[in-house]
Amino acid sequence: MEIRANIPASVANIQDEIIEEFSFLGDDRESIIYYIMELGQKLPELDEKFKADENIIKGCQSKVWLTTELTGDRVIFKADSNTDVTKGLIGLLIRVLSGQTIDDILSADLYFIERIGMGQIIGSQRSNGLVAMIKQMKLYALAYKSKLS
Repeated sequence: MEIRANIPASVANIQDEIIEEFSFLGDDRESIIYYIMELGQKLPELDEKFKADENIIKGCQSKVWLTTELTGDRVIFKADSNTDVTKGLIGLLIRVLSGQTIDDILSADLYFIERIGMGQIIGSQRSNGLVAMIKQMKLYALAYKSKLS
């Protein structure tokens, strides 16, 4: 099967890549958190104009700014956070969901979160924030869907 370079991998394929990356870390909580922080550092800088109150995700302990745009039939997400761990978490979600179609985002089963043991690693406060991030990303996709209908 030929894959065109400008079409992102499927949600499932990207999640499987992430699971494989994290499998090399084993159960070492400290290494996993450090790796998540490293991923956050690789997230492209968000323009200061997007670091406005209307872009803050409600329900996160840390500040997380999320913006989006629709390019063709693909939703592009950009984000930043004031903490490295949270920036890494939103970076993982962007890696999976950004560049996907509206319907792929809305139907995405984000199984990688459980498979890499994220719930046990980040604690309940950050877990709530992670749920809020996912919810906001899906709400953006839903808004695009209703606008296009």
